[in-house]
Amino acid sequence: MPLNDLLSTLGDNPYFGAGFGLFGLGLGAAVLRKGASAGLVLFRRNFMMTLEVPCRDKSYQWVLLWVTQKAAKRTQHLSVETTFEQMDTGRVNTTYHFLPSIGVHLIEYNGKYIQVTRTREQQSLDLHAGVPWENVVLTAFGTNKSLFTNILEEARQMALKTLEGRTIVYTALGSEWRPFGHPQKPRPLTSVVLDDGISERILKDVQKFISKPYWYIERGIPYRRGYLLHGPPGCGKTSFIKALAGELQFGVCLLNLSERGLTDDRLNYLMTAAPQNTIILLEDVDAAFGGRHESKQVASAYDGLSRVTLSGLLNALDGAASSEARILFMTTNYIERLDAALIRPGRVDSKEYIGHCSQSQIERMYNRFFLENSNNEKYAKEFAETVFKTGKPASAAQIQGYFMLFEDSSPSELIKNYNLIWDT
Repeated sequence: MPLNDLLSTLGDNPYFGAGFGLFGLGLGAAVLRKGASAGLVLFRRNFMMTLEVPCRDKSYQWVLLWVTQKAAKRTQHLSVETTFEQMDTGRVNTTYHFLPSIGVHLIEYNGKYIQVTRTREQQSLDLHAGVPWENVVLTAFGTNKSLFTNILEEARQMALKTLEGRTIVYTALGSEWRPFGHPQKPRPLTSVVLDDGISERILKDVQKFISKPYWYIERGIPYRRGYLLHGPPGCGKTSFIKALAGELQFGVCLLNLSERGLTDDRLNYLMTAAPQNTIILLEDVDAAFGGRHESKQVASAYDGLSRVTLSGLLNALDGAASSEARILFMTTNYIERLDAALIRPGRVDSKEYIGHCSQSQIERMYNRFFLENSNNEKYAKEFAETVFKTGKPASAAQIQGYFMLFEDSSPSELIKNYNLIWDT
């Protein structure tokens, strides 16, 4: 049978015609779906851009705050974050922050619409924080990536405004620094009364260091500065460092060298990865390890404990991999217990003794504490002379505790009961 007749016969067959038609429709639909999918992929690749911000990135909280400001007032799908802040009076304020919940949100920014997708992995955890892994994806039309740069910078500035005038204290969590508690109201540097000239001398030295980084670079000197504050406990070493951080508008990275599980490698990494514009504070370094010639009895007391070695700390301070642009403060109650290699120049550039109160120091503390008293200078001098003549050493913490005990008393009563200083 000729081919034309065969095709004509098949065309007249209703079963064949119906099957061929269905096949054609199916094939056409499949081609259209494939083409639409490929076209969408090509469109997204050439005319859209996306930015993924994972929760481990430093800018994640900034972006989340920015999204909250832009979208939380419009969206009906919210999640809540509750914070507690203790005021100077001791009262605790509770604040509720509403965040866009997990899902898709639409934001208008500078005339452009941006799709914000916040996702949370139920099967994955951030091992350091112990919370589900999250990320935020921003999607926008166009190819100009400066849009995302502007958003990140605006989010950073927005976050800085919320922390303006506050001191952030960081602690080491795993291999990274995390804010500890809420940002604190900075303590005035003048509220920490040290002996004559000490506070001014340290502040001037730190400000000089911060203002001339290129002086160090041009001379090939490592751009870092180390300070050691030593003296009896309760004399204001840590209080001064926190007040200094507030004066400089810096944060404080608090690192405990005696922390169980802290290794030399982790210490080195933490020293290198400290946030910018922070002071690294190593408190009571003498308690972390003994000297090279410590007794067997002292060494055996630490058997089984994982602690940082002296050589590990020395390498972190000025080894080959040590960090630059760093301000480090160490405190100790017993400088004689520290190894000479730890406090040599280059590792400790300035040592200051913060001792028991001098007569001038007691007088200035009195004047600052009892501002409203009349004849303040007279009573301050009389009280300071009375305390100093006893010959008994008194720390700043003891003097302050005594002032708080007699804050509502008359000056004569305050002077009369001075012996209670050593009972508080």
